[in-house]
Amino acid sequence: MSIYCSQSHENPPGSRFCRLCGEKLAVNTQGLYPGLAEATDTTVGLRYRIKRQLGHGGFGRTYLAEDLNRFNEPCVLKEFAPQVHGTYALQKAEELFEREAGVLYKLQHPQIPRFRELFRADFEKQAHLFLVQDYVEGQTYRQLLEARKLQGMGFAEPEVMQFLIQLLPVLQYIHRAGVIHRDISPDNLILRYSDQLPVLIDFGGVKQVAAAVSQYVQENGQAQGQIAAPETRLGKIGYAPEEQMQLGRAYPHSDLYALAVTALVLLTGKEPQEFLGRSPRRNWGEELNLSPTLSAVLERMRSPRPTDRYPSAEEVMQALGIVPVDLGYVQTQPPPSYIPPRLSDPETQGTVAIAAPHPTSHASPPYARPQRSFGFGKLLLLLVLISGSAGAGWWATTNWLMPEQAAEPPLEEAVEPGSDESPRFSEAEQARKAELQARREELGIPYQFYINLANATFYERYPDQRDRTLTDGAEDEEWRSRWDAIAAEWLDLLEANLSPEARRQLGSYDEGDREQWKQQANQLYVGSRSLYDLADAEFFRLFPQAKDFIDQPIGQVWQGIVFDRLKALQDGSMLEQVQFDTGTYDKQLEGQLEPGEGRVYTANLSEGQILRLSLDAPADATQLSVYLPRPTSDLPALLEDSTDTTWSGNLPQSGFYEVVVVSTASEPIDYQLELTVDNVTSSPVEPEEPEAPEAKN
Repeated sequence: MSIYCSQSHENPPGSRFCRLCGEKLAVNTQGLYPGLAEATDTTVGLRYRIKRQLGHGGFGRTYLAEDLNRFNEPCVLKEFAPQVHGTYALQKAEELFEREAGVLYKLQHPQIPRFRELFRADFEKQAHLFLVQDYVEGQTYRQLLEARKLQGMGFAEPEVMQFLIQLLPVLQYIHRAGVIHRDISPDNLILRYSDQLPVLIDFGGVKQVAAAVSQYVQENGQAQGQIAAPETRLGKIGYAPEEQMQLGRAYPHSDLYALAVTALVLLTGKEPQEFLGRSPRRNWGEELNLSPTLSAVLERMRSPRPTDRYPSAEEVMQALGIVPVDLGYVQTQPPPSYIPPRLSDPETQGTVAIAAPHPTSHASPPYARPQRSFGFGKLLLLLVLISGSAGAGWWATTNWLMPEQAAEPPLEEAVEPGSDESPRFSEAEQARKAELQARREELGIPYQFYINLANATFYERYPDQRDRTLTDGAEDEEWRSRWDAIAAEWLDLLEANLSPEARRQLGSYDEGDREQWKQQANQLYVGSRSLYDLADAEFFRLFPQAKDFIDQPIGQVWQGIVFDRLKALQDGSMLEQVQFDTGTYDKQLEGQLEPGEGRVYTANLSEGQILRLSLDAPADATQLSVYLPRPTSDLPALLEDSTDTTWSGNLPQSGFYEVVVVSTASEPIDYQLELTVDNVTSSPVEPEEPEAPEAKN
């Protein structure tokens, strides 16, 4: 019986690789757990609950899972095939995987998913190996490209330049750590929603180990011999250079080769085989109108002779005018400054491990996942994403991932903030920018996030400037001064209103964090509505006109406030459990609230009791909410964000009720809160079911 690859190419029985495209045939792509690919809510290793399949390749499947030990935090679970049988072979396979996992564990970079663990799980009397990593919420560049192609377009040069700016420092980091990715392509790069940075996924080292184990099992069966790690020919045809595909050897310049091909694929909208043909130097330049600098750099990066390529990511950055990053410490900074030259779930191609060259005509089928809509709040109507930065990062282009928008003209030069190589800046301006940089670093505010916020406010205040970018010439000195003033305002605001721990995470908060916070609040018998009320009070004090902000950079500020408010609930500074004294029917509570502050009171009450609330506070200075133990869609709250100061009625449920008082005043206020309850019970009422697990949808 013939065997078919994912592109419907027919192959003779027993084939391991497609004779036309080189794709590894699906002999070992079945889930290690039978039926797991279609199953949901299956728990693996007593800890990870499978939600859905994310993809599969020649070495196993990848799943989105929930970590039950970490408040159902989303994570990526990879299983590996083929599965070896026998104690000795399994032990050797596990040793090889652990060795490679140890390498991944050492990589600590914000644009690389964090490796969590490698574990072995037993199923149907067989042991299986799984690798767990952080889940990255976003779209692959393959998905983004296919969406563009549906509109008859690819990526523009400024977008690809931005892509290189943001990714080359990541390659610089892993190469200095002695790690080669081996499998760079649009399929293995995700544009993260939270900060719009490319994230490098699916390192080839683990696949190389899987291929080595596979080869050993197929050639030696289960004999008790050594599982060696041969020179596995791993990579995507057309993306990986010849020495990697033919000889199984990979070097830093091999990754740079694949990165250059990826950039050309994004620019042309075509697969490598379509625009490169047999000759790597085929006239792809005729299809593109690239600047001489970028054209020359890409051509050298993907030279067929390894000795002709750039030997390191640092040299590529220098050729492009990017200031290299000092990696004497764990990399936490975003990409460095750059000035671009002046302008004149999808089915993806599989990673293959091959033993000999094959004809290459494979291209990914068209597929488009709908792009997220990024609406802007009033405060951030004109938010743009930077395509590099100069000075303290005082320039930007328009949102470069929106296909309907064109990029703005580039700057003429780039300089690092506070650098001695900035002769066009006056000494006063250099000192000002250096002070901003030093202060930002002292506050621990991520660079890219800081730039996005300052740019947004700059273009909001000066909309006539959004059709141009600032230069470092004297004609823009006043505009640069205004940008720096805005940046200083943001530093003041973030320093005054967020804790150091919350500031350090700006730009990286996501839905997984919010879900975890909800679970942690529930442990205190506090629903997320109460938690968010506390955060909203502070956020809207600072930004009264903001709306639709959760997916915008300013939404990161709101989430930082949520983080701090959760800590305040946990340490008791904003949370109090009301206990009625024996024989009494009411409780008098009092306190003082600063502007934007609030307090949550919980009381364990019974269904049918009559509750009376009375809040004594300055007029129009507070909002009052009363939340149920188990909110429903029909009755989410008894009172929510109300300016009323009294409420009374029969309680519909038993359990912990939450009373939230927040201040909307512009100055400190004193308040008194009286709770009166009929038929008071002194012993806690055990809730009939867990409270408020879905308090905030």
